[in-house]
Amino acid sequence: MGSFASLMDGFGTALTPVNLMYAVIGVLLGTTIGVLPGIGAAMAVALLLPITYGLDPTGAFIMFAGIYYGSMFGGSTTSILLNTPGETASVVTAIEGNPMAKRGRGSQALATAAVGHFVGGLIGTLLLVLLAPAVAKLAVGIGAPDFFAIMLLAFISVTSVLGKSRIRGFASLLIGLAIGLIGLDEMTGQQRLTFGSLHLSDGIDVVVVAVALFAVGESLWVAAHLRRIQAEPIPVGRPWLGRDDVRRSWRPWLRGPFIGFPFGAIPAGGAEIPTFLSYVTERRLSKRKDEFGKGAIEGVAGPEATASASASGTLTSMLTLGLPTTATAAVMLAAFQQYGIQPGPLLFERESGLVWALIASLFIALVLLLVLNLPLAPVWAKLLRIPRPYLYAGILFFASVGAYAVSGDVVDLIVLFIIGLLGLAMRRYGLPVLPAVIGVILGPAAEQQLRRALQISDGSISGLVNTPMSVIVYVLIVAILAWPLIRRLTRRPAAPSSEREKIDA
Repeated sequence: MGSFASLMDGFGTALTPVNLMYAVIGVLLGTTIGVLPGIGAAMAVALLLPITYGLDPTGAFIMFAGIYYGSMFGGSTTSILLNTPGETASVVTAIEGNPMAKRGRGSQALATAAVGHFVGGLIGTLLLVLLAPAVAKLAVGIGAPDFFAIMLLAFISVTSVLGKSRIRGFASLLIGLAIGLIGLDEMTGQQRLTFGSLHLSDGIDVVVVAVALFAVGESLWVAAHLRRIQAEPIPVGRPWLGRDDVRRSWRPWLRGPFIGFPFGAIPAGGAEIPTFLSYVTERRLSKRKDEFGKGAIEGVAGPEATASASASGTLTSMLTLGLPTTATAAVMLAAFQQYGIQPGPLLFERESGLVWALIASLFIALVLLLVLNLPLAPVWAKLLRIPRPYLYAGILFFASVGAYAVSGDVVDLIVLFIIGLLGLAMRRYGLPVLPAVIGVILGPAAEQQLRRALQISDGSISGLVNTPMSVIVYVLIVAILAWPLIRRLTRRPAAPSSEREKIDA
């Protein structure tokens, strides 16, 4: 009852005209910035930090929350329409969303994403209100062996379901892991794969890799085929979801938050792993498996709801533990410290008014996103009617701006186009792009957790399986790897005698 009363007080603060204006500005800025490839929520909040020095802390954080939620939806917009994720959390959405757009169902994909964000964010924020203390205790109890097992599960799951063969999926994953090795070893300080370049000592930013493989690689692939294949405008389609679309989407909408929220709350969590797992889950459970890879609406609904709920989980860890699990949360933590506020177990007591106003503003931001973006779905989808040369020239321009804005270094632009050429080669030889991005995102973290687990166990392999959670995860990994073999062995061969009898008849 105390939480409910505090939440009502938070709504009273968040719904004042000034704070409501900050929420609207945050949502619009977040959506706009999320649409631009490579310029994500973390960068948006970081750029706005100097501007908010003179603002009231409550208004500033309400704006930051709107940017966070809005940028996640904006990132899914470019994933669906242009196969160019604006955020790493929306990488999975491109797998089914872009084929839907190419089939003339771009508006339906955007509407599915908008409703998915609303449902996922609503459930995730409710869980934030109800379960924050319990989730915080669970997050503290998860150790290095559990983290490594979870990341290994993400590697195996994605490479097993993408591409025409597992070998190509694992080859793509190895490419991503190799890129992730570039830079200084975090534990020893030794340079790896830097070729003596100081510019590569800090590694290659994930944003640069994701934008290069998706945006630059896709643009070069289209440019290579435009001369041979006459491009035609892609039909936008009707703007609203049909009855069959809703029937296929409502279960993924409800399943996604319960995958995304726990992962968002744990350290090294974020939205990348749960969106991958959500996609795998929906593919396994779907009755229309043949549509996956060609534009299955479940592959948009589940990951989008998952991504939105993971944002609520991320805020849970930041507010209750002072532990940022994503880049955006890290920048928001810096914003708290800018105002002399330290997130942690005592935050709800010392800054109760600010925290509950922030949580209330999350509900307001979700409603604003739905109201603004659902009617705008056909408008966004009309991006597909832009002639291909102009469209992909614009993508290359914004991709270059996004990559340069990461560190303001020209070397990042060179790296962007080198990896873009690699993305073109991967498309040419049928290697799925997503496992490579996963390898870059999760590879360094997986290596760090592996080495920590081995250090704790004095180098014993048993240290990787000494917790109940890690054992459960490894059982799931074995099941995923063994399932195709089991299915092949249990499949009944057709009886040749019966076929002969039919032919004779």
